[in-house]
Amino acid sequence: MIRLFQKVGEVVIFFQIVLQVIFPLFLMIGAGACLHRLLRLHLATLSAITINFLLPAVCFVNIYQSNMSGRLIGQTLLFLMLFNMLLILISILFAKANRFDSRLSATFKNSFVLSNSGNYGLPVSELVFVANPAGTAIQVIVSIFQNLLTFTYGVYNSISAQSSGKDLIRKIMRLPVIYALIFAIILRWTDTNVPDFIWQPIENASKAFSAIALITLGAQVAYLKIIHISKPVVWAAIGRLVISPCIALLIIVLLGLSGTVAQALFIASSFPTSRNSALLALEHDNYPDIASQAVLLTTIFSSVTVAIVIYLSKIFF
Repeated sequence: MIRLFQKVGEVVIFFQIVLQVIFPLFLMIGAGACLHRLLRLHLATLSAITINFLLPAVCFVNIYQSNMSGRLIGQTLLFLMLFNMLLILISILFAKANRFDSRLSATFKNSFVLSNSGNYGLPVSELVFVANPAGTAIQVIVSIFQNLLTFTYGVYNSISAQSSGKDLIRKIMRLPVIYALIFAIILRWTDTNVPDFIWQPIENASKAFSAIALITLGAQVAYLKIIHISKPVVWAAIGRLVISPCIALLIIVLLGLSGTVAQALFIASSFPTSRNSALLALEHDNYPDIASQAVLLTTIFSSVTVAIVIYLSKIFF
């Protein structure tokens, strides 16, 4: 009887994920596709606004509001550094083995490594760890780390495909999000309060990010016909949804993690490709169609794979 109730609970979680996470995401993506077909949105402008204004606001708010214990942060960061180093290494090997050109390699590596830990990961964690706030707190750390990874490694990938040396450093230093991250860390460490008249517009901009980013993604795929799924998309999907959780499980076992920490990190490793990878590809014209396909396909299939990982996390830990 107890096992029956557990099975029912797992099925309920699965449908909650589909209803409360997957469906809203695709509703906004669909809205973006419809708007682009009706109004012919200017994708370059949408991308520029998202990258240079809304994204810095999101990063600032996430980092400034974070409040975690030292031990929890230490365990999570150690895992994240090892985990992402291995993912980066594997993505580089895949790109070289398949002889992708520099621009395609940049998009592939970002699609392989960067995950949607914010708008996808946080709602999933809130559902799974509804009675255990520590699980959601860990996901917040993961989300912040992914922001940092996106705007360092992810941006480096995108820019280095077309630039090198001084040009690369100059372009990275021009990104507003770098300064938003640094400023947020300084204010957080010094326990400085941001005045309401400054905080409110920043918070409002961060809230607008999700809608604009998803609409932009929908506009990107409005005329996209997936007649043939290319090899880079297939490998990116396998990397994000299969290889990534396997690597996470290995590191969790090697580090001797258990309980909520192990469950939260294992689940966090299974999330689909970040839409930021598609935005970066569009911004720098690095095969944006490939990036959009990777985001869409991994998001679709994650409705099944994430549910499986959640189930396994309860068995293993």
